Amino acid sequence: MNKKIDFSTDKPTCNCGVFGIEGDENDLPLTTYFGLHALQHRGQEASGIVKASKNIDGNSQFRIHKGFGLVADVFSTGDMLTDDSNCKMSIGHNRYSTFGSSDSRNNIQPFVVNYRNGNLSIAHNGNFTNAKFLRKELENDGAIFQTTSDSEVVLHLIARSKKVSQIDQIREAIEALEGAFSLLIMTDDKLIGARDINGVRPLCLGKKGDSYIITSETCALDINSAKYIRDVEPGEILVIDKSTKNGHPLKSYKLEKKDSVKHCVFEYIYFSRPDSQIFGANVDKIRRKLGKNLALNHPVTDTDGGKVIVMGVPDSSNTAAIGYQNQLEKLGIPSKLEIGLIRSHYIGRTFILPAQKKREIGVKIKFNTVKGVIENKTIVLIDDSIVRGTTMKQLVNLIKEANPKSIHIRITSPPIYNPCYYGMDFPSKEELIANRFESIEKIREHLGVDSLDYMTEDELLNSMVDHSPIDFCTACFTGKYPIPVKDLEE
Repeated sequence: MNKKIDFSTDKPTCNCGVFGIEGDENDLPLTTYFGLHALQHRGQEASGIVKASKNIDGNSQFRIHKGFGLVADVFSTGDMLTDDSNCKMSIGHNRYSTFGSSDSRNNIQPFVVNYRNGNLSIAHNGNFTNAKFLRKELENDGAIFQTTSDSEVVLHLIARSKKVSQIDQIREAIEALEGAFSLLIMTDDKLIGARDINGVRPLCLGKKGDSYIITSETCALDINSAKYIRDVEPGEILVIDKSTKNGHPLKSYKLEKKDSVKHCVFEYIYFSRPDSQIFGANVDKIRRKLGKNLALNHPVTDTDGGKVIVMGVPDSSNTAAIGYQNQLEKLGIPSKLEIGLIRSHYIGRTFILPAQKKREIGVKIKFNTVKGVIENKTIVLIDDSIVRGTTMKQLVNLIKEANPKSIHIRITSPPIYNPCYYGMDFPSKEELIANRFESIEKIREHLGVDSLDYMTEDELLNSMVDHSPIDFCTACFTGKYPIPVKDLEE
């Protein structure tokens, strides 16, 4: 896996975002652009859109535009979005690389190929845990790869299938995949969405007018005034085909393999936008519950009976901070929710500094304190996770400059001890702060705060409203990997 250290942000970095639309509406590429814009949080390295249209001979033609950077930068010029003549389908992808080089243009998705059954385009979120194994088999069989991305394996599996029907070829390819994935595949006349049998990554179906949309999160539907219909089920291949003779454009296939659902719990803790609905529940609702349970089990009081100031680390922890402060009030602990940290949203990802200087100034570029909120107050800082601890330590030092009475950190997840092989870009075990120190007390001493508490695994899972605790993957906390990682075994 391709690992990066960015000292301006010490978070588990997200996987990717996908968006696809099929229908007779106008502006399908523009709709895709807006969908990707709403999914920008899922990947900021690169973006791409492929649109399918008919040429003057009536044949299908795929056109792609992709590049490094944010969605607005990649599509700032050109007629890709405005020229939508005869466009019937479009898919898009925001990338954060967890597999394959991040600086190769060839690895930017969607991928496009032409094979014996026509055009194919693919966009992928997640990680295949047997990608290297499959790649070696394909290369030994004569396949030539153009990228280092695991997603390209799917295209080769489809192209090499001996099945006659294109849908059967796609089903056979997806059956061979292991790991965590949400896929979008566009053919000359079909838009196809698929999820792995464990449903690790989110994928949902929506509708705008007569057009169907498949995308990672419902926030990409909302920005387009589209209606949420349902989630694509774990182990489901959902085909949208308006050329079907029976008049119903949706057809569902189930993967032959069966397994238990294991949603990524970090989608609720950090990755997904709070205004999204994923895995059948509202993200905002669960994050508030996380904050409430955190306060119930790990409250903070002011030693002099004054108000405790509750602050979230913006933006992902704001909702949990609301839940935490509300619960403190229910416990009879005087408290106040405040905005004590102001986050800059204008940091370019290409900001270049020598490594040491970046360590020193990284947090000050990203955050500033509101000194009047913090000075001589008992501060409770709510955050969703501590990965390496580099940012948190600098953040604590920044808050100390505003002269608080005391600083207490509360984390809405357990300590992270293990890397992820299912699409999150965690660092190696040696880099994780939970492994570098013997105990939470040692981490507290390193950070230089008055107290530090994490949620336990039970507290975390009990916060997953509308779900059973066994519905989630918690491998990054527990080391119990629910899906075999064949590439490691190899």
